[in-house]
Amino acid sequence: MELNATPSRNGRPRASHRELAQRILDHVRERGLGPGARLPEQALARACKVSRTPVRAALDLLVDQGFAQHEAASGYRLSPDFLPTSPLAGPPPGASDADLAGRILRDRAARRLDDSVSVGALMRRYGCARSAVTKAVARLAEDGLLVRAPGQAWVFTSLPHAPASQADSHEFRLLLEPQALSAPGFRLDPDRAAGSRAAMTAFLNRPDEGLDPKDFQALDTEFHGLIARGAANRFVAETLAQHLRMHELPGATRWVNPVRQRQAMLEHIGILDQMEAGRFDVAADLLRVHLRLSQDSRPRAASRGAPPLPKPGMAGGSDG
Repeated sequence: MELNATPSRNGRPRASHRELAQRILDHVRERGLGPGARLPEQALARACKVSRTPVRAALDLLVDQGFAQHEAASGYRLSPDFLPTSPLAGPPPGASDADLAGRILRDRAARRLDDSVSVGALMRRYGCARSAVTKAVARLAEDGLLVRAPGQAWVFTSLPHAPASQADSHEFRLLLEPQALSAPGFRLDPDRAAGSRAAMTAFLNRPDEGLDPKDFQALDTEFHGLIARGAANRFVAETLAQHLRMHELPGATRWVNPVRQRQAMLEHIGILDQMEAGRFDVAADLLRVHLRLSQDSRPRAASRGAPPLPKPGMAGGSDG
């Protein structure tokens, strides 16, 4: 049967349809769906809390961009060559306020902005319209980085990379993550676990000069996301997932020396070995050690006196 890959009938897609298409892609990636997976309109409408009409328009946009295919008889499916890392073409809605939010955070981190700011002052500083600044401020407030003060002022909270924030984050994770892993009912997603293992092994095979802190953080977030998604208690799962979102905020990436990056990846793989074997109590104990080592690591550690690391090809052993 011939596949429908014709351009959208309405010409340029509406911003709301593009935003919904991005939400559908995020949903697909979170569920770990692969090439050829069905995209049922009704299920997506329930997941995104919209009607089927905008879902259909968003799916048509995904067809236009090659993410999906449509058959009259069976509906929408992910394309055979679907890659979960491919971005939606064109500037997504809110890209400008996201960029502006990032600039605000970078200026705050560099102490170019005071503790308290106003929309008017930010408009003058960045030469942006009130609507753009308001959206950027709302975005930062939603992520807990700005809080409303009396009058027209907004006050910055601790930035994600600040020492106090890093310390609180590690204490929070030490309390909750091992408990989530060892509690009855934990379920590991085998497909996502396999993908995480492959990505971490590939990372370990890079030379030191090829170890990017942003790539390291993305792999770290994905690994710990396995634990969040596997938690049997949905409130624990949602809390951990929301906390991990802090790692994706502008300014959240911190420098980690290559030795610690490699050690952390090997620790992840050792924990994953135990999880895949169903030894969740052992995995939880290893996770506590991993989090404490990450908490204690500092850039000054460098590589002086560090013990030799196992070769990446031997990282999959079960004694880690």
